[in-house]
Amino acid sequence: MLDGRGKRIAGARLRDPTSLIAVANANLGGVDAFRIYRSLNRAQRNTFLACFLGWTLDSLDFFLLTFVVRDVAAEFSVSVVRVTFAITLTLLMRPLGALIFGMLGDRFGRRIPLMVDIIFYSLMELLTAFSPNYTVFLIFRALYGIGMGGEWGLGASLAMESLPAPARGLASGILQQGYSFGFLLAAVVYWTVFPHFGWRALFLVGALPALLVIYIRARVPESEVWKRERAKSQERSLGAGRMIAQNWRLLVYGVLLMTAFNYMSHGTQDLYPTFLQKQRGLSVGRTSAVAIIYNLGAICGGTLLGFYSQRWGRRRTIMIAAGLGVLLIPAWIFSPTLPLLIAGGFFMQFMVQGAWGVVPVHLNELSPAGWRGTFPGVVYQLGNFFSANAALLQAKLAEHFVRPNGQPDYALTMACVMVAVFLILIVLAAIGREARGIEF
Repeated sequence: MLDGRGKRIAGARLRDPTSLIAVANANLGGVDAFRIYRSLNRAQRNTFLACFLGWTLDSLDFFLLTFVVRDVAAEFSVSVVRVTFAITLTLLMRPLGALIFGMLGDRFGRRIPLMVDIIFYSLMELLTAFSPNYTVFLIFRALYGIGMGGEWGLGASLAMESLPAPARGLASGILQQGYSFGFLLAAVVYWTVFPHFGWRALFLVGALPALLVIYIRARVPESEVWKRERAKSQERSLGAGRMIAQNWRLLVYGVLLMTAFNYMSHGTQDLYPTFLQKQRGLSVGRTSAVAIIYNLGAICGGTLLGFYSQRWGRRRTIMIAAGLGVLLIPAWIFSPTLPLLIAGGFFMQFMVQGAWGVVPVHLNELSPAGWRGTFPGVVYQLGNFFSANAALLQAKLAEHFVRPNGQPDYALTMACVMVAVFLILIVLAAIGREARGIEF
């Protein structure tokens, strides 16, 4: 690679942030993905991989239920709407998990609380498979929500703190796509396991993330940034009340932003398999295939837009993705043929998760230094809390906006909701603060 004066930059590994900045500047202000990877040492790569897998497997566990809503409803003799409440309840409990494990992460380090969290949510997933009735099923999904809420904040802070600033955009995009990889894995598990063993077997598979703890214990070091910040603190506990009092404006803004983000994500994904099955008449195999394809779009979008947010800025990248998402709604939900519907789904998730690819780095850069284990996770999960009724809201609205045959109109409902969500997200991103590249 040549710099601005035509001189060749050495291909040796770059181990420090200063060298990475030089590479970023030489690459016309962008970030070369291959050089970023080569610049990371073994501990940084192991840390990032562990955080990525933690979020991927957490997402897998969450999305398994979205594929079997009808089947769980039939098993427990309840309506589809009541089963979607289990999804809502999981989302409602996530802020509690973010607060509990985030505070533990700020006090005791990122690594040990992350391992405890992964074991906890894996156990709750396992117990879900043995639910004897709907009430017990709801209890386990609520407890699972606590574990799910704790993982993202700890994993994102550990990953972002372990990497040099110029690497954060690309790393953020890849890290957040653990969510889409999890959806993709859930689709594959549904496709291969469900037809032979039923819905309970899916949750047995969902207990496997506990094995990740072995890798973290052996290969992942504690965050050096946390060690420095903790050494500066003279208090035994940082205190959630103090965080809120000192940063309430930032907290309010972050919660509003993440509410819009979560409505965007859940509004385009949670009921989409139900739409494909009940309104478009797709089989289990075709529904899984479509889900795999549009999640490939999500993975590509999150990675690429996270990468380019290092050049464009975090807020501008979000606004571009949301604006293009509005334009894609007709292809995503109203396409008359299956190939067009698949293409629309691919590019819709490219934009949705493209915007999401910016979130881990953006929230960690906005976060107050001493609260990085707590602030991003709590803000993210409070956004989940206030958007937790997305699937339930769409399911209820679809029962009012019926098609000529009297069946729920999922397409019209999802389209109307998503136009409003995209526009709100654009406004919130526009009025926010940019903190790209701030040093931890």
